[in-house]
Amino acid sequence: MIPVDLSDGDHFDAVIVGGGQAGLALSWHLVQRGIRHVVIERDTVAHEWRDGRWDNFTLVTPNWHCALPGYAYDGPEPDGFMTRDEVYAWARRYADTFPAPVAEHTSVSLVEQRPGGGFLVHTSAGMITAETVTSATGGYHLPVTPAWSDDIPEHVFQLHSHEYRNASQLPGGPVLVVGSGQSGTQIAEDLLLEGRDVHLALGRAPRVARFYRGRDCMTWLADMGVYDVPVSTRGLAKRESTNHYVTGRDGGRDIDLREFALRGMALYGRAIGMMGGDFLFDDTLADNLDYADSVAESIKNDIDRYIERERIDAPHEDRYEAVWRPEDVPSRLPARDVSSVVWSIGFRADWSWLGSLDVLDHERHPAHSRGATNVPGFQFIGLPWMHTWGSGRFHAIARDAEHVAGLVAEGAERRIPVA
Repeated sequence: MIPVDLSDGDHFDAVIVGGGQAGLALSWHLVQRGIRHVVIERDTVAHEWRDGRWDNFTLVTPNWHCALPGYAYDGPEPDGFMTRDEVYAWARRYADTFPAPVAEHTSVSLVEQRPGGGFLVHTSAGMITAETVTSATGGYHLPVTPAWSDDIPEHVFQLHSHEYRNASQLPGGPVLVVGSGQSGTQIAEDLLLEGRDVHLALGRAPRVARFYRGRDCMTWLADMGVYDVPVSTRGLAKRESTNHYVTGRDGGRDIDLREFALRGMALYGRAIGMMGGDFLFDDTLADNLDYADSVAESIKNDIDRYIERERIDAPHEDRYEAVWRPEDVPSRLPARDVSSVVWSIGFRADWSWLGSLDVLDHERHPAHSRGATNVPGFQFIGLPWMHTWGSGRFHAIARDAEHVAGLVAEGAERRIPVA
């Protein structure tokens, strides 16, 4: 990595906004092409892997999935799951494997089209210009909490999953975790393992088995080409789908919420508000558990068909049987019986820095085709389902970065006069 100090009036062929794995992967390709560019990062390179995850976080994808342009995982456990600190160190080392020009601790407040072509980029270091601009900021920016969180009594400590690090952050007493995606279920388990009384409000999130018929399910899916199927064949609404919950902790295992219930975790339907000092839940718990199981079993069906079609010698495995079913699930939980709430209901995007650029749809989602937008020279990279299911993962970022680098190269050829 080459540190860059931006100055007012600087000009580049390309600006990349965001210094995570997607921005770095694109930078690698631009370095190979000899395109003069800068990666602008408001904090430090890859910092979200360190600053936005809890202490016991692990990847949910096997380490062998971790491959960026010119740089792949080569550690001793390709089928293992790196911890938070290991992922951060791995991603941070990537920036030092090539001369990535990075301006750290620099923010971008606005990008505008420049009269005559190119872009004006307003940064905390001054105004710079560029032939092309690529957003590599991802799609998860601002933690979401519901409007009714303001109605929760003051004695209840509230924290978003993005801020959660470990159980010691929370006051003693029972904890309500709201949300059953990857973060919510893993944090609920983390708290349960720490001996806390845990209440978990479920949404309609799918799950996947960790292992099936002798291999990691995600390795099966990669071999089957599932991560390579374009989003265009699934419908663009797929970009908003929730990832399957599973964990890489302790070598990897299923997250079975029914088993958690047997171990004392209290499960509820979706949290819908407060009334009379009580948390309120709908009656979807049984349906949500059944749905998650049905998705996991459907993935096994696909793997079975693949094994049979390819005539693969794989051991037989009995199918999952539910170990617990809800009966008389309460629809209320008194706030006096809860000391803390951990919100794990996602994030919303903040595209305010794009100003009036015509790169968002009517719902303020990025409008693009494999990163390309209606504004010549402006691209996206690193979005979930940007092109395939793998786009939001290390697994396919290298492929996306190569494609977007081609778009950047085309834009850089349209040179604008430098004032």
